[in-house]
Amino acid sequence: MEIVIALAGNPNSGKTTLFNLLTGSRQRVGNYPGITVEKREGFLEYKGEKIHVIDLPGTYSLTAYSQEELVARNFLVEERPNLVVQVVDATNLERHLYLTVQLLELGAPVVLALNMMDEVPKRGLSINSKKLSELLDVPVVEMVAREGKGKEELLDVVVTYGKHRREGFKPLNISYGSDLDEAIKEMEDIIRRNNFLKKYPPRWVALKYLEEDQEIKSKGKNENPSVALQLEKISSELSKHCEKTLNTYPEAIIADFRYGFISSVLKQDVLKRFGDQDRIDISEKIDKVLTHKLLGPVIMLFVLYSMFYITFKLGEVPLEMMNLFFDWLGDLFSSILPPGVLRSLIVSGIIGGVGGVLSFFPLILIMFFCLSFLEDSGYMARIAYMLDRILRTFGLHGSSVMPFIISGGIPGGCAVPGILAARTLRSPKEKIATLLTAPFMSCGAKVPVFLVIAGAFFPKHPERVLFWITIVGWISALFVARVLRSTVIRGEPTPFVMELPPYRMPTLQGMIIHSWERGWQYIKKAGTVILLISIIMWAFMNYPKPPKQVVVQLDKEIERLSSIKEKDLSVLNQLRLLKKQKEELYVKYSIAGRVGSFLEPISRLAGFDWKLNVALLGGITAKEVIVSTLGTVYSLQEDEENISLSQKIASDPDWNVLKSISFIVFVLLYSPCLVSIITIAKEASWRWAIFSLFFNTAFAFCLSVLIF
Repeated sequence: MEIVIALAGNPNSGKTTLFNLLTGSRQRVGNYPGITVEKREGFLEYKGEKIHVIDLPGTYSLTAYSQEELVARNFLVEERPNLVVQVVDATNLERHLYLTVQLLELGAPVVLALNMMDEVPKRGLSINSKKLSELLDVPVVEMVAREGKGKEELLDVVVTYGKHRREGFKPLNISYGSDLDEAIKEMEDIIRRNNFLKKYPPRWVALKYLEEDQEIKSKGKNENPSVALQLEKISSELSKHCEKTLNTYPEAIIADFRYGFISSVLKQDVLKRFGDQDRIDISEKIDKVLTHKLLGPVIMLFVLYSMFYITFKLGEVPLEMMNLFFDWLGDLFSSILPPGVLRSLIVSGIIGGVGGVLSFFPLILIMFFCLSFLEDSGYMARIAYMLDRILRTFGLHGSSVMPFIISGGIPGGCAVPGILAARTLRSPKEKIATLLTAPFMSCGAKVPVFLVIAGAFFPKHPERVLFWITIVGWISALFVARVLRSTVIRGEPTPFVMELPPYRMPTLQGMIIHSWERGWQYIKKAGTVILLISIIMWAFMNYPKPPKQVVVQLDKEIERLSSIKEKDLSVLNQLRLLKKQKEELYVKYSIAGRVGSFLEPISRLAGFDWKLNVALLGGITAKEVIVSTLGTVYSLQEDEENISLSQKIASDPDWNVLKSISFIVFVLLYSPCLVSIITIAKEASWRWAIFSLFFNTAFAFCLSVLIF
C-alpha cells in the first residue's frame, strides 16, 4: 500500500527544502484540478514502503482567507492523506503551532517536524520535543532539513504511523470560554442530528461558522439551507453578544484561546530560555546593515547588478555554443532537404524560431540559480521588506512586493504566478492595482528579447542594459499604480505585516532543483507553445505567395546582374538590394506581412517597421514568440555566412540605438501575454483583463514614441 503524506507549514519554515530532501529528482509539478495553484508531488521508497509526498501551499492557518489556504484545507479533507507532516520553524515555535492546533481540530493525523533545530540554541532557547509530543499526543521529530539531519527518523515515523490512516484519531477539543462553548455545543448537536457536512468534524464546522468562514457557509447553504440558517442565527446572536459585553467578536476570541492553549503547552517545560535574553542574533545583526534605511537599498541594487554581471560572464561561452549548435542544425537540414516548403518550415520556422528561444537557455538557467540563492538564503524577504516603504507611497500594499518579484521584478520570473500571488492582498483595490502593473516586470519570456537587442547594440555591457531595464519596469509599475489608485481604483490603504526568516546558507541540491524546475518549464514552453506558434507564424509569413509575374521580373533582373563578369561596387550593391527585395517580397505579401504593413503608418512613430509589428503581435500570445518570429523573419533571408540573430539585427540598416531602446521599452511594458490576460480575468474580471491589454499597450506606445 502506498503511504500518502502531505507536507504542510508556514512560508519560510523550510517545507520546500524538506520536500526536496525527501524526493530529490523524483518530482513533478502541475496544478490542483480546476485551480491555478501549483501542485508539487514526489515519490520515494523507504524500507520497502512506497511513499507519495504532496507539498501543500505554504499557509499560516486553515482559515480560508486565501486560495492557498483553501487548497491546503480542501486537500486534507477530500484526499485524506495517511499523515500530515507539518514543518515547523523551531525558532518561532509558538506562532507555528497555531497551524498545528488547527490541523488537530480538523482531525488530521499530524507529525511535527521541528526544523532549524541548529538555530534554537543560537537564539538562547531549548526545546523538549519529547514533552511536546506527550502534551499534543503527536509524534515530534527534530530536524535540520538543509543538512539532511533527521530525515531517517522522520521516515521511520512516517512508515510506523502512516499505515493506520485516521483510525482512532480524535480531533483536538479546546475550550473557548463559557459563552462560545455553550454556542458550539448547541451547534454541534444540530450538525450531528442532521448529519450536516459529514466530511468535517462537527465541532470544527461550528467553529468555522463562528469564524465567518465563507466557503463552509456556502457549502452549508447548498447542502441544507434550513440547517445552515439555524447555525448562522446562533453565530449572529453570539457575535452581537460578544460585541456588547466584550467589545470583540468570536473570531478574535477563538484566536486568543488557541494562543492561550499553545502558551500553556509551552510553559510545561517544553520551551525554555537561557543566557542573555536581550542578545541580538546573527540575522538581526546582518539586518542592521542589509535593511538599513539608506545603506540597504544601495546594497540591494548592488546585489541585483551583481546577479546580472555573473549571469552574462558565466553564460557567455554556453550562449555562443548554443548559437553554434542551432546554426549547425540549420545547415544540416539545409544540406539534407531539397529547397522547398519542408526545408523552409524546418530551418526557418522550427529551428529559426524555437532555436532563437532555446539558445538563451544557459543564461536563463544561471539567472534562475542566482534567484534561488536569494530566495533560499532569506534575502528575498528583505528585498520585500525594504520595498514596502516605497510601495505604500504609490498606493500599493507591502504584499504587492512578492507578486512584482515573482513576475520578474528580479528578471527571470513569470507574470502568471505573480498575478496569482496577489491573492494574499485583502483589499480588492490594491489587488487590482497589483494585477495591472505586475506584467510590467522583466519576466523570463521577455529576457531573451532584451538579450538579443543588448547583444546587437550594447555588446560590451549587456548586464547594465538588463539592470536598467529592470529599474524602468519598477518605475513604470509604481508610476502607473499611483495614477490608477488616484483615479479609477481609489481606496484607503491597508496595513502590511510580514515575517523575516533567519538567514540560511542555501544547499547546492536545493538551488539546483529549484533552478532546473524553472528551467524545465522554460524548455517545455519552447517545445510546445512556442513550437506551435512558431509554425503558425511561419505559415502566416509564407502564405499567400506574391504574384508570379513580379517574382519572375525580379529573377530576370537578378540573373542579368549576376551574369556580368566584372562587377563593380554599384552592381554588387544593386544585386544585394534586389535579393533583399525578393526575400522581403515573400514576407510582405503574406498574411503577417500585410497586417504588419497595415499598422506601419502608426507604428513608425515609435520606429517599428512591419517586421517588428509581426513579432509584437505574436508576442501577445507569448513573449518568447517575439524572438522566435524575429528569428524566422531573419532566417527567411538568405545569409552568406552564419551569424547570430543579434548580429543580423545590428547589420540591418533599418535599426539604430534609439529604435532599439524604443523597442525594448515597448516589449517591457505593452500588453501582458495571453495566459496572463486570462489569469487577470479569473482573478479580477474580463473588464480589467481587457483594460490591461489596451491600457498597457497605449502606455508603452506613448513612451516608445517619446523615446524615438
